[in-house]
Amino acid sequence: MAGLRLGPLLRQVDWETGTGATVWVEADRPCEAEVRCADGAGGTARTWQIAGHHYALIPVTGLRPDAETAYRVLLDGEQVWPLPDSPFPDSTIRTPAPGTDAPVRVAFGSCRWAAPPSDASHDPVGPDALDTLAQALARAPERPRPDVLVLLGDQVYADETSAETRRWLATRRDLSEPPGEQVADYEEYTRLYYESWLDPEVRWLLSTVPSCMIFDDHDVIDDWNTSEAWQRRMRATPWWRERILSGLMSYWVHQHLGNLSPTELAADPLYAQVRTADDGTEALREFAARADADPSYTRWSYRRDFGRTRLLMVDTRAARVLEEGRRAMLSEKEFAWVREQAMEGAGGTPGHPGRQEPGHPGLEEPSRPGQEEPSAPGQERPGTFGGYDHLLLGTSLPWLLPHFVHDVEAWNASVCGGRRGGRWARIAEDLRQRGDLEHWAAFPESFDALTDTIAEVGGAPGAPATISVLSGDVHHAYVAAPDWSRWSSRPPRSQVRQLTCSPVHNSIYASIRLGFRFGWSAAGRALGRAFRRHGRVAGSRLTWHKTGGPWFGNQLMTLTLQGRSAHLRLDQAQSDPAGGGARLVTALETDWAG
Repeated sequence: MAGLRLGPLLRQVDWETGTGATVWVEADRPCEAEVRCADGAGGTARTWQIAGHHYALIPVTGLRPDAETAYRVLLDGEQVWPLPDSPFPDSTIRTPAPGTDAPVRVAFGSCRWAAPPSDASHDPVGPDALDTLAQALARAPERPRPDVLVLLGDQVYADETSAETRRWLATRRDLSEPPGEQVADYEEYTRLYYESWLDPEVRWLLSTVPSCMIFDDHDVIDDWNTSEAWQRRMRATPWWRERILSGLMSYWVHQHLGNLSPTELAADPLYAQVRTADDGTEALREFAARADADPSYTRWSYRRDFGRTRLLMVDTRAARVLEEGRRAMLSEKEFAWVREQAMEGAGGTPGHPGRQEPGHPGLEEPSRPGQEEPSAPGQERPGTFGGYDHLLLGTSLPWLLPHFVHDVEAWNASVCGGRRGGRWARIAEDLRQRGDLEHWAAFPESFDALTDTIAEVGGAPGAPATISVLSGDVHHAYVAAPDWSRWSSRPPRSQVRQLTCSPVHNSIYASIRLGFRFGWSAAGRALGRAFRRHGRVAGSRLTWHKTGGPWFGNQLMTLTLQGRSAHLRLDQAQSDPAGGGARLVTALETDWAG
C-alpha cells in the first residue's frame, strides 16, 4: 500500500472561474494520487520520480464558485489524508466568487527556521508564527482565513541545519569534510522539507490555505549570488556544483511547480518530460545546470491574479547579472517581463498572464507595452491599465531599506566598481560578502529601474489604487512610504508602500535590533551621507520615510484588499502568559486607499 510521505499542499485555487485547484503530494512509491472533495469535485494524477522520490501535482476540477468543501487524498484508492485521529479540522478548499467585490486577504512573511525545539516547553527563538496562525485558525474556524499565504524566501535553511538533522547527516557522510553540517545533495534537501512541512500545524495550514513561494539565499546558501567574486570562489570549491544543482532541483519540485497554474504546467516542456519519463532526475539535473549557468535560460518569477489584485513574485537571486560593470538585480529580459506584467503588456488580462512561461527553457523576448493608440485624458488604455486595483510586488529583498543601510550599500557598489581605486575595491568586496550588502540598493541601476516602473504604473491613467512591495530577509518588520517630489514632477496616483515582514521563525540578535534602529535614525542618515561622499555617490532622487516600526519578533503581515482600499495588520507570535502555547498579538493596524 502506498503511503503519504509529505503534503498535501493546497497550492493554487483558480480565481478566474472558481472551479479548479491544484494539490501537491509526495508518496513513498509510484501510485495514482487522487483528491476527492465532499461536493463531488476531484482529480487524479500519476506520480513521477526524481532521485527515488515520487511526487504528484493533482488538478482538482468541478469545484463550485464561492463555496468551501472538505477533501480527502487517496493513493491507489486508499485514503491517506486526513490522518487518523487528527486534532485539526478537515482540510478544505475555498473558492472565490469571480466578478464580485469580495475582499482578498494576503498573509506574508519570510525566514522560517523549521528546527523543532529540543525542549517542547521552550522554543529558544520564540513561537513560530505559522504554527501560531494554524492553531488560531483551527481553534476558531470563523476567524477570517488568508486567501493566500505568500512565503518570501528562506523556506528551508540549507546552511543552518538543526541538531537532529546534523545527526542524520552524520549517518550518511563525514561531517569534517565540506560542506560539513550543511546539506550536500538532493536527498539531504528532502530532509529539510520533511523537517519543515511535517510540522503538524504547518502541515495542516499548508493543506488548507493556498500558498505562493519564492526562494531567497538560505534556500541555497547565505548570500547566494552576492557578486562575481563570490560566485567564482564558490564555483572553485569541490562541493558547490552538487549543492547548487540540488538546491534548484528541490526548489523546482517542492516550491516552483505549485506556483504555476494548470495552463502554465500544460505548456511547460520540462514538466511534460519529467511526468512521462520513468525517472526524471537527469532531465531536471540538466535543466538546473543550465539555469545556474545562464540567468536568462529560465524564469523563476511568476504572476498570480486574485480578482482585481495582481501579485508579481520576482526572482532576486537566480536572475542576477554579476559581472562587475554590468551588475543588475535582474537580467534585462527578466526586468522587461516584470515591467510588462505590471503594465499588463502583451495583451494580458486578469487570470491570463500574457506570454509568461515560468520554468520554460528558451523564453521568448517579451513584447513591448505602449503599442496601443493613446487614449483621451482620464481614460484607460485597454490592455495596459485598469485590469486590477492593487499591485503586489513580491521581492524577498526590500526595495526601501533603512537609510543608513541603503547608503552603505550604494557606497559599497561604487567602491567595488573601482571609484576609489583597486585597494578600496578589494576592501569593499570583502565587506560586501561579510556584511550581506546585496539588496536593491547594492544594484543602483536596478533600484532606479524598479523605482521608475513603480512610478510609471502608479502614475498612468487607470493606475491601481495601491502598489505594495512585499519583502522579508532583514529579520524585522517595518512600513515605509516614498516621497516622489524629487523623483518626478508628476507623482504617482497610487498609494505606494514598502511592507517588510521577517522573520516567521528565527533568532533576533541584539546587534540586529540596534543596527536597524540606528539605520532609521537621524544619526544613521548623517553617517550614510558621509559614506556616499567617500564613494562619490550622488544622493538618491527618491526619498522615503518610515511610517511604522521597526518591530522585532516572529511575525506575519496580512493585507486585506477590497475595492480601492487596503488594510494592513501585523501579528506577532507571543507565548501565552496564561499557558496553552502561543497566540497572535496585533502590533499594527492601518488603512489607506487610492
